[in-house]
Amino acid sequence: MRIIESARNTKMLCGFVREGGDMILGFDKIKVPQATNQALADMKGKMGATSVVYAPGTQYQRILLAGLGPDMEEDTIRFVAGRIAQKAVELGVKEFSIVSPDEASPSRIVEGVSMSLYKFDRFKSKKKDDDGTLPECTIVAAGKAAARAAKTAGIVSDGVEFTRNVANMPPNECTPAVLAGLAKKIARKNKMKCTIVTKAELKRRGFGGITAVGQGSSNSPRLIIMEYNGGAEGDSPTVLVGKAVTFDTGGISIKPSEKMDEMKFDKCGGCTVLGILKAASEMKLGVNLVGIVPAVENMPGGDSYRPGDIIKMYSKKTAEIMNTDAEGRLILADALSYGEKRYHPRAIIDFATLTGACIVALGNNVAGMVSNNRGEVARIMDASKRTTEQVWELPLNQDYMDMIKSDVADMKNIGIGRAAGTITAAAFLRNAIDKTPWVHIDIAGVAWTQAGTKEKPYNPKGATGFGVRLIMDYLQNL
Repeated sequence: MRIIESARNTKMLCGFVREGGDMILGFDKIKVPQATNQALADMKGKMGATSVVYAPGTQYQRILLAGLGPDMEEDTIRFVAGRIAQKAVELGVKEFSIVSPDEASPSRIVEGVSMSLYKFDRFKSKKKDDDGTLPECTIVAAGKAAARAAKTAGIVSDGVEFTRNVANMPPNECTPAVLAGLAKKIARKNKMKCTIVTKAELKRRGFGGITAVGQGSSNSPRLIIMEYNGGAEGDSPTVLVGKAVTFDTGGISIKPSEKMDEMKFDKCGGCTVLGILKAASEMKLGVNLVGIVPAVENMPGGDSYRPGDIIKMYSKKTAEIMNTDAEGRLILADALSYGEKRYHPRAIIDFATLTGACIVALGNNVAGMVSNNRGEVARIMDASKRTTEQVWELPLNQDYMDMIKSDVADMKNIGIGRAAGTITAAAFLRNAIDKTPWVHIDIAGVAWTQAGTKEKPYNPKGATGFGVRLIMDYLQNL
């Protein structure tokens, strides 16, 4: 998406209007048809409303007005820019220009347009009259800062698109081995180190959680490790861990059949980590990062792990299996322990579609967060406000840790009944961490669009790519 410093010939010139306003923001030096004044009065600047003025004989074939509502909130420009992009598609416009209302808006326009034009149609047969092309957008804004901001936002948006594409892949097309191959492809392209640990080595090296969960499937598990060194040599990295259950039947504790197809999205945490590593390396971000993605398929079978089994985790602690559908915490705990012991990081952040209880507690628009460090929580919350990828902290004290104590092992993989399910899952993960600052983000409600998801033009149906923008902002502001 290009930045241009003045409006030029275009199929559609687009501008923003405040509610009750009688002017188009940023249009001070742009001549518009007389009919535009009436359109301004008619549309009233209501949030998300659009009005198109046809201007034959001028350098702009159309003028599109987009309402911002009464207040400019953090997400307003991003949201309305998405509406503009969707209107361009509806009108069949092949290219359009958006006039930025201020210096802070180009990056949000890029994100809103890019993410709203996303569609996952890889497995659709194209119609004869559909050439598959999307309209091109330019942004009218002055200054090098605008160009830099737009470029950065473009890289982050590409990371979101990659995350969505992989997360949306069906389970027969995205096994643990395929996911590992995608990680290696990213690493080669962006000159990162990528290590793939396979089934036999996982067992030999003591990754008991990953081994147990993956042993019931003919698609064997993988541990994906990616290293990006953009910071100073010797600086401790930030470790990002993402749960990637490429399909989750629940194993022996099998899930109900209703909506089981959505369990292709149980790999979203791992996809988020890959998207962040891709964006950070393409941006040449000045930090050191390690991405760790345990990838498994959780299937019932003769070799599946069972309720009642006791397994030894990578941390050397033992876990009693009470429910094989509480598998994500097992593979994450192994990855967390490995990340801490191997890399001695400054902080660890993990992402997981971990618990349905998080949806019960927070709904489908806010991710749950549990941490052992106030400073990291504050940084994540600041990034959340800027990106509007919302998170909310839940408590974790000794009472919750006691809820996963086992009579026959060091811990068990579920708590007591249904109480505090999101927190007891986090308590299991906390057992894998020694002293490193750690943040766990449960994205079960926000990783893909569900029944309670707030409608946003930049979150089309399917995977949302939640977490990429959040953590890229966090990393840029360390």
